[in-house]
Amino acid sequence: MNFIEDLLVRLPDWFQDEEQFKLAHLTHQLYPYTALFTPIQINQLTVKNRIVMGPMGNISVADEHGRPSSKMIQYFAERARGGVGLITSGLVPFSQGIDPSVTEADGRSYFPRIEGSRTVYAGWRDLAESIHAYGARFFIQLTPGLGRVGSPEVLMHKYKLPVSASWNPNFYIPAVPCRPLTDAECRKIIQRGGQAAADAKAMQIDGVYLHGHEGYLLEQMTNRAFNRRKLGRYADWQAFGIELVETMRRRVGPHYPIMYRIDLSLALNATYQGKMQTEPTLRHFREERSVEETLAYMVNLVRAGVDCFDVDLGCYDNWWLPHPPNSMPSGCYLAVAQLVKDTFTAQHIQSNAGLPVPVVAVGKLGYPDMAEKALRDGLCDMVMLARPLLADPDWANKAFAGQVQSIRPCIGDQEACINEFIEGGHSQCAVNPRTGFEDIIARDSCPAQQIKRVAVVGAGPAGVICATTAAARGHQVTLYEKRSQIGGMLVPGSVPKIKYEVANYLTFLKNEIQDSCERHNLALKLNTEVSLAMLQDGKFDAIVICTGGSPAMPPIPGVDHPDVIQAVDLFLNPQLAESAEKVVIIGGGAVGCEAAHYLAGEYNKQVTIIEMLPVLMKGVCTANRGHLVHEMEKLGVKIWIHTRVKAIDAGRVTVERNVSPTTPDPYNTWTPLLPDNIPNPLARPIREAWQTEVLDADLVVLAAGLRRNTALYENCIQANAAPEIHTIGDAFQIGRVFEAVKAGFAIGRSL
Repeated sequence: MNFIEDLLVRLPDWFQDEEQFKLAHLTHQLYPYTALFTPIQINQLTVKNRIVMGPMGNISVADEHGRPSSKMIQYFAERARGGVGLITSGLVPFSQGIDPSVTEADGRSYFPRIEGSRTVYAGWRDLAESIHAYGARFFIQLTPGLGRVGSPEVLMHKYKLPVSASWNPNFYIPAVPCRPLTDAECRKIIQRGGQAAADAKAMQIDGVYLHGHEGYLLEQMTNRAFNRRKLGRYADWQAFGIELVETMRRRVGPHYPIMYRIDLSLALNATYQGKMQTEPTLRHFREERSVEETLAYMVNLVRAGVDCFDVDLGCYDNWWLPHPPNSMPSGCYLAVAQLVKDTFTAQHIQSNAGLPVPVVAVGKLGYPDMAEKALRDGLCDMVMLARPLLADPDWANKAFAGQVQSIRPCIGDQEACINEFIEGGHSQCAVNPRTGFEDIIARDSCPAQQIKRVAVVGAGPAGVICATTAAARGHQVTLYEKRSQIGGMLVPGSVPKIKYEVANYLTFLKNEIQDSCERHNLALKLNTEVSLAMLQDGKFDAIVICTGGSPAMPPIPGVDHPDVIQAVDLFLNPQLAESAEKVVIIGGGAVGCEAAHYLAGEYNKQVTIIEMLPVLMKGVCTANRGHLVHEMEKLGVKIWIHTRVKAIDAGRVTVERNVSPTTPDPYNTWTPLLPDNIPNPLARPIREAWQTEVLDADLVVLAAGLRRNTALYENCIQANAAPEIHTIGDAFQIGRVFEAVKAGFAIGRSL
């Protein structure tokens, strides 16, 4: 077994390792964090600490010409103010006009731009100066383009094929071919890269950061999986990357930092194994760059002028690896960073500046104890945090001050950050409603001009955020919760081990409530069922109803059988499944799939998921969805999509299943689900061939979604129970933590 295969096999074992698992919590056992807050030198640049903000936040935050907007500037400045040593931007392409996918059909840009245009220069100078004002450094992440992972819509809107290193299938619609770049186009891109680096230096940006991983165009040119050219200069898969670095180094001089992001391996063969031979899309990519080849290439890149690397695994076709979701371990790529660091040390590799080459570790390192231990143990030289800094831009300052328990933790759902810009928005954060809106939402809330008596009913995330926000502004707030603890659906949702980040967030909310009760005028009433009469008697000025939702009961004969339970009850009382061997889960959304993984992975049950739609987890972030499906397949979970439940009887479930060969492969994680507003004219229609089948089932778990609890809100409206009445969270519309937190914050600030 090679290094990559061994690492991927060992990742699930992390959840059983108590010592490692403890590090993935907001503790401060290693405080003070002397390693984290030691300066480091990259070429001639000194960075004040070892914390790097990863590349997040560029999509749709510049203006239509690509000039950094106030939104973009304030977003990055907020993280600099929070104490980060080095800020990196997200993708900034320099291949406009060659890679058709980096601009819209009318030439407008959803990415920031810098290449050779004075139109955008002032925005970059303002951004760099804003970051420098807080003592942080700034690297711009430059990319030659998207290639096969760009939007296939260019074929319909621009009448151009997407590009790549060779003839490769487009990631989103594999039936769309991507044509090879010509050598002349490659040389033109390289020259533009040199100009972009020179422009960055002139704009007071501290360094450039090449995006060479995850299967983007630079990766496509420098990995044999994608570059299968037989003729020309760039048939040598190292040539494009080395020439690009050499050109940049020539344009910026010897002392300007160049950083390179690379994956040690695409890990496609380790991920998909035999499927690499049988699946038409994956067959193209069998000859991926080996670990040994990557290490040799990195040495050559240093000789060409690279000063610093960050290293991970994977690409779009196993997207959970470069974007590890909540179901993956924290610190998942520390072993990767250590391998690179040890290799450089053993070979005495130094940069052109005569310095060791810093290796930046990535992969869910948003816990100060874990990050500090990695640095102290010599596994890496710096740590990169991306989503944790969206959740809490003050992460670094809080860690330095020892205020670790006040850090707002990332929950790893990726719905508001990555998925939001895939769906057409810009980066936000499920647990931080200011992220992406720093330009319009002040850092501190204004005190209330008129103190109100406020009732908040329901202590899920919407209710807690609303109550604490309103109390901090000076209102007299009473928060009611009918259960014995706060959290709402976060309580059952935090039970599986893979949901440890939700458990961390639940702890954070409990701390927020306690702090608000001590410092502000907030009263928490647990175990309290609220009625209309109670609210009327309280004579409140404002009532906020956050009563959430209740599990749906699908109209299936036998659904009231004693061996049928709700997924929520399973998580709260896992002993309900203790005697069951075969479990059928009705509903293939996120909750149903998490229940399947929970039962199969933690309790060794035989599990089958039944889903009416032809896809699982529709709308869930591709990385999160892909990893859960991949792990369920490894655990032997059977997935029956396009299947209707007809009846539930003692010990069995009767279904009608579409057995047509046109039904999609439920275990396909190498092709994403397209958003509903993106048509695929090349999609093969699904024909119907229904067949009745009977499944053995000792237990049936319902995961058919929630229905809004609206009765109290409707009663309050009819009775005019207060001058202001609001409903938010699942009581308003069944949604995610993202929508609940945003609504709670908005109402809490507006009361």
